[in-house]
Amino acid sequence: MKKLFIILSILGSVYLSSCVDLDITPKNVVSDDDLLTNESGMDVYMARLYSYMPFEDFKYMAEWGYEYNGWLAATGIEGTGEAVNRDGISKSFTSERTTYWSRAFETLRDANHLIETLPNYKSNHTEAVYNHYLGEAYYVRATVFYAMARRFGGIPLVTKVIPYPAEASTLEVPRASEEDTWNQILNDFDKAIELMQPQSLKSGYSNKYVALAFKSQAMLYAGSVAKYNESVSGRLTGLGKKTGVRVIGFDNDKWQEAYKKYFTEAYKAARQVMTEGGYSLYKKKWNATDKDAQYQNMVDMFSDLSSEENIYVKEYLYPTLAHAYDAYSSPFIFRNPLSAGTCPTLDFVELFDGFDRYPNGTIKVTSGASNTEGNYLLYDTPMDFFKNAEPRLRAYVIFPGDMFKGKEIEVRGGVYTGNTPIKPLFENYSYANAEERYQQLKAYTQAPKTLYLSSREGADQELVNYNGNQMTAAGANGPFYDNGEATVTGFYGRKWLNPNPSAEIGNGKSTQPFILMRYAEVLLNAAEAAIELKLAGVVSPDGSDLQQIATDAVNEIRERAGATALTATIPATEDGRDIVRKERRKELAFEHKTKWDLRRWRVLHYDGRDGFWGEKRDKNMYSNNADFRFRGLYPFFSTATGKYFFDAHYQWVSAKKYSYSPLDYYFEIPSNEVAKSSVIDQQPNR
Repeated sequence: MKKLFIILSILGSVYLSSCVDLDITPKNVVSDDDLLTNESGMDVYMARLYSYMPFEDFKYMAEWGYEYNGWLAATGIEGTGEAVNRDGISKSFTSERTTYWSRAFETLRDANHLIETLPNYKSNHTEAVYNHYLGEAYYVRATVFYAMARRFGGIPLVTKVIPYPAEASTLEVPRASEEDTWNQILNDFDKAIELMQPQSLKSGYSNKYVALAFKSQAMLYAGSVAKYNESVSGRLTGLGKKTGVRVIGFDNDKWQEAYKKYFTEAYKAARQVMTEGGYSLYKKKWNATDKDAQYQNMVDMFSDLSSEENIYVKEYLYPTLAHAYDAYSSPFIFRNPLSAGTCPTLDFVELFDGFDRYPNGTIKVTSGASNTEGNYLLYDTPMDFFKNAEPRLRAYVIFPGDMFKGKEIEVRGGVYTGNTPIKPLFENYSYANAEERYQQLKAYTQAPKTLYLSSREGADQELVNYNGNQMTAAGANGPFYDNGEATVTGFYGRKWLNPNPSAEIGNGKSTQPFILMRYAEVLLNAAEAAIELKLAGVVSPDGSDLQQIATDAVNEIRERAGATALTATIPATEDGRDIVRKERRKELAFEHKTKWDLRRWRVLHYDGRDGFWGEKRDKNMYSNNADFRFRGLYPFFSTATGKYFFDAHYQWVSAKKYSYSPLDYYFEIPSNEVAKSSVIDQQPNR
């Protein structure tokens, strides 16, 4: 996309200039005749359309909304369980500071203007190119409507240019029903797919398969809302007070047919990409018997613009269009200006293969049947704990003691000088005791002191003599219990970071691309839709075995990831559906996807939280009614043994607690828009 953004930066100010003499077109205003008659003019128009598209990339943060700056850039910190962050931006995704409303209608106006006006200039283009430009406009409109619908439900369906000034009745468009909104999105995607060519006209433009891929994603959301709103106590639906329109949810006699229709559309779109698009999973360095090669393959895939897996990519260019993900989410030793913005949780790590488990499914750190029993298991190095971990996990998460940018990422929760065997540090690891901290333990506060921790880096590091050398309690990368700028969970995120040791870190210095849509997601879309259709008793839309399609898709992804293959066909049950959900949670983590998946599955509120992880977990282990927390995994060095042990504990640095209620599945409509309008309804019960 960089070409589009460069054109916009040069010419955008001209396009937006105002005029003084209304009788004469000033020379600094670009007209439709200038823009819509030739390729270079269309480049400018398309640049404007795409520059404010609701794409969630390095410059999007859930806390801010679409402010296009990426301040404090991090991913997966919105109460998804993937990661946490030291700052207040790490909280449940229940709103955005800059609500996606006014900006959406500006982009809709540009898309509608192109749809209405380009036919006047049809003779200036070949038929294929003309159709493609129209298809782009429908694709943009579908994408904007989709971004609004998953935030608000039913929205004003502005499908034509509204002249201004005009009568209030013409200017104001009421919110449509949620069902009509999703139907419009479906229609616009279908029109785009019909008109666009299989290949993009230029880098950064869309094409038929891009539209199909995003259609599959959007229809999964629509189908999930139609189905799982019904699973929320009391049904999650309601009418607007001003218009009486069902602005959230579906009619009682329509929701079943609606979700079947949408899942069918999601499946068909995904399958068309799979059978016609020519995409495949990235496996340039993959080796079936080499876990290191599998790990490196997945590290490389996120920066390789030639990847056959990439369907739609946001490119960056220094210095005109760069981002700051490395500046905020790198390990502590690379801090510039901050670090540790994305700290993966133990709860997320537990989704992956390659670890010994307690009977309740949590990762085993002691010799007993739970982490309050037995003695700590000992390891020569922290990396030994992860020796059998799924290569995909290592590509996403920097483990304590692993290498990054040619340096060992030294992480210690502390140093323990007591005798062996080493018993669990806490007597109670339950949710009710989540607030207890290591620095409150008697081993740390009372003599004889046997636990050493560090409140901060540098001169504040506690030191322990070991074999004639001084060992820092927290290592070079923390955690420091009084400084959240190092890891707060024992892990750092690796996914998206630039691994090149020579790459400069700093604000506006990063240029690695962001993959907005890739083939792995299409496979997962097909798998989820297939199981949902089978559950609903719907005949396969393409005659294929729905369960086999789902199983093959998941296994293709798991093979590339270095995970254990499924040995049986995914059943057409809720457990089978959850197999697909869990795989989606793993594969698409840190890609701005999970926060939407959790919302559409309706598993964030307490009553539905059993499905939060895509697998059966006791929700009371990590939650208490509206609130929930996540855990870290902290390596401690034992001077008596010269080995490491790990402790699994609720996040203890910059501790975070998240909350969610059913009302939060829909964002509030901006109050000023509701107050000034006679037809714009606020969400029911708000």
